[in-house]
Amino acid sequence: MSFFQSIFNLFYPALCLTCGNHLVQNEFILCSTCRHKLAETDFCESSNNLIETALEGRVPIVAGTALLYFRKKGIVQSLIHSLKYKGRQEVGLFFARWMGKQLKESERFKNLDGIILVPLHAKRYKQRGYNQLTVFGNELSKELEIPVYKDVLIKIGQFKSQTKKDRFSRFDKINERFHIVDTNRLKGKHLLLIDDVFTTGATLEACANEILKTPKVQISIATMVVSDRY
Repeated sequence: MSFFQSIFNLFYPALCLTCGNHLVQNEFILCSTCRHKLAETDFCESSNNLIETALEGRVPIVAGTALLYFRKKGIVQSLIHSLKYKGRQEVGLFFARWMGKQLKESERFKNLDGIILVPLHAKRYKQRGYNQLTVFGNELSKELEIPVYKDVLIKIGQFKSQTKKDRFSRFDKINERFHIVDTNRLKGKHLLLIDDVFTTGATLEACANEILKTPKVQISIATMVVSDRY
């Protein structure tokens, strides 16, 4: 650590995003204590996992994974909330570095050709000012050495927030509409479709079915977290 960085940290110490304790060297976003409380899924190495079984019969995918389980009022919920609504895009960096290592080591996610982000509607993007998946996707791109295919999938339907609806009502999200803009860039490729949270999978299903209009394309799915109360 440089002298100037040490002085900066003295006056502006890095704090754990959830408990507020000071971070020490090699800690990022979370302290070691909070990080050890996170519930990993191990989906990268587990076929027929929660994501894959939830999408079975709805949309064909090669493989699906999520990094962590989502629990209400837990550390993961705090991280996702900070990422989506407080502009803490470094949370996406934290998730991407962790997931990138898992994906590179997994035999189930070999031969990926590119990444596609679940897009925000233009109105929502204007309100928020960013897509919470951008940093996550860009860092995964570096980790996996594959490109992010930008602006090939757009959202053309805007609906009210689904966060207060029950698990059955959330299937209405399949009515979200997406449009594939350029199929030529995607033809014959194995794409990693990414999102932040997997609940019912309806949004990912809608995106994947639109992408699958491209000839000879294959899709795998990766999300930061997955609800274990599907």
